Formats: sequence, C-alpha cells, structure tokens
Amino acid sequence: MSVKAETKPSSHQTATGRSSIQVWVQKLIAQRYLQVMALLGVAWMIVFNYIPMYGIIIAFKEFDIIHPISAAPWVGFDHFKEFLEDDSLGYVIKNTIGMSLIKLVIGFPLPILFALLMNELRSMIFKRWVQTITYLPHFLSWVVLGGIMATWLSDVGIVNKVLMALHFIQEPITYLAEPKYFWGIVITSDIWKELGWSAIIYLAAISSISPELYEAATIDGAGRGQKMWNITLPSIKGTISILFILAISGVLNSNFDQILVLRNQLNETSSNVIDVYVYQVGLLSGRYSYAAAVGLIKSVIALILLLGANSVTKRLNNTSLF
Repeated sequence: MSVKAETKPSSHQTATGRSSIQVWVQKLIAQRYLQVMALLGVAWMIVFNYIPMYGIIIAFKEFDIIHPISAAPWVGFDHFKEFLEDDSLGYVIKNTIGMSLIKLVIGFPLPILFALLMNELRSMIFKRWVQTITYLPHFLSWVVLGGIMATWLSDVGIVNKVLMALHFIQEPITYLAEPKYFWGIVITSDIWKELGWSAIIYLAAISSISPELYEAATIDGAGRGQKMWNITLPSIKGTISILFILAISGVLNSNFDQILVLRNQLNETSSNVIDVYVYQVGLLSGRYSYAAAVGLIKSVIALILLLGANSVTKRLNNTSLF
C-alpha cells in the first residue's frame, strides 16, 4: 500500500501568487477614483434594491401600516390562495396577457422595420425631421397623451369627424366607452408613443456595421432589400435577441400609467389588468400584504419567462443575457 506524499507549493508558485496580488493591488490603487464611483453605484443598488426585498415577507403576513413588519401575524399562503380563487382573475389575466402578446407580436417588430427604413434614408434633413416627429411622443407623459387621445376619440373628436366625412361610419362612436375598442386604442397609442424611441437601439447597432460589407454587396449586384436581409438583419440579431428576451419577461407588465388614464367604468371588462387590480384591491383598500402577494407571483412568473426565453435564444443563435 503506497502512501502519496503531500505536495507543498513551490517557492516559484508562491512568488507568482504574491506578484499577481501585487499587480491587482497596484491596478486597484491606480483606478481608485473609478473604483469609488463603482462602489457608490453598488452601495446605491444594495440600499434601494436589495435591502427593501426584506419587505417581501409581508406577502406571507397580515401587515398593516400601524405596526412594524416583525409584529404582523403569519398567514402563510392565504393571500396567494385568495388571489387564485378570485372570480375576476379570469378576465384580469386575459386582459393582461392578451394586450401584452399583441403588443409583442405587433409592437416588437415595428421598431426594427422602422430602423431599417430610417437607415435607408439618404436625405439627412428629412431623416432628422422624421426622427424628431417620431421621438417627440416619448417625452410626453401619459397624462398629456391620454388627454389628447380622449379628445381625439370623443363624439366630436377628429377621429369621428374624419370617419364620418369618408362615410365609413354614419354616426359618432364613443370609443373609450366601448370595451371592444379598448385593446386597439391601448396598442395603437403605445406604438405611436414608443416607436421612434424604441428604434434608437437598433439604429445604434446598425451604425456599427462595417461599410465594407455593403460595398462588397453592391459590387456583387445586391439591391437594398437584399442588403437589409443578408447584411443588416444578421448583424443586429444579437441586439434583437437581447431585447426580445427582455420583452418576453415583461409579458405580465402592462403600462399602468397608460391604462389608468384611458380606462373608465364603461370599459372596465377590457381594461382591468393585473397592475390596475393590485392598485384597486390591494393599495386603495390598504391590503398591502395582498398586493405584495400578487406582485410576488408576477415576479416569479417573469423570472421563469426570462430564464426560458434566455435558454431558447441561446440554443437558437448562441445569444443570451447570461
């Protein structure tokens, strides 16, 4: 029976380890100002993002604002069960997922197409005008845009006047009072507001493509459409994949400001989404534990969707967030 002798690190290995530590310390000292700036960002994230996560436990308690969290009695999964057994859960989930999926199917490709078309514009003056016009709605709040939409869609608004002048309708329609029109109004207004702004990332990715690729394609006789399909789109597929992963993870998120401004009691059956439900049932009624439970369910589902979308895109085109 042989006994393996203990191997001790050689003096060369020890010296190498010490020298690497010294190099690391010297680099840290040389970058001390940058490190301080980075540490401030890390400290901000810990204070405002991680420490407040302690409050998640109120989802498993019966919390009120009078007593501290530690004094609240434990109720386990009662709030989760109540949410899953709520009679209004069906149409709340349907409205949330329905609008989000339509936004994803229609609203996600449009900024890509818009960026491709913007890249093909040769007149810089016209290009700047288009950019200014399409970017402008992003900088207006939904309170302002909601008022504009309500005015346009009223009985005497411009939409009814145009449609009646073109003889598409015979009498004015109260669009915001009809639940069947609400999804279309939300999706259209969201695309109108964010189309130009969402295209900025794609335009930045397109600008990094080497001009030599386009020159070689021109020599080979490729047209504009062929260049877009064979050069531009493959070159920005990594950016598209990353933004698609983030969009998938936010399927259960609705634009709360937009919904709150455009909704009313007449279109409630089509406008009641999870965020509005939490606001009404949880926060307005002072049921903070119930609101936290619903928010925790949303966060868990969003994490599952994020991991799933990340895994799929990584297998398809070797692009992922992590």
